[in-house]
Amino acid sequence: MNFESSMAKLEEMAELIRDEETSLDEAIKCYEEGIRCYNICSEILENARQTIEVYDRRNANGQKL
Repeated sequence: MNFESSMAKLEEMAELIRDEETSLDEAIKCYEEGIRCYNICSEILENARQTIEVYDRRNANGQKL
């Protein structure tokens, strides 16, 4: 799953949780799925942050990217 699809799924799960017609059991399942999507997004963002830091260090040292 990529960042965009994980984020879209996370938003979908949040909407379902907020829906008054969603049962408690379904809301719990949505919460669990939302946590999985959040973790995927978080990992992707952390990897991007680390990549940017590498490029920043190389640029600061005058190395070609």
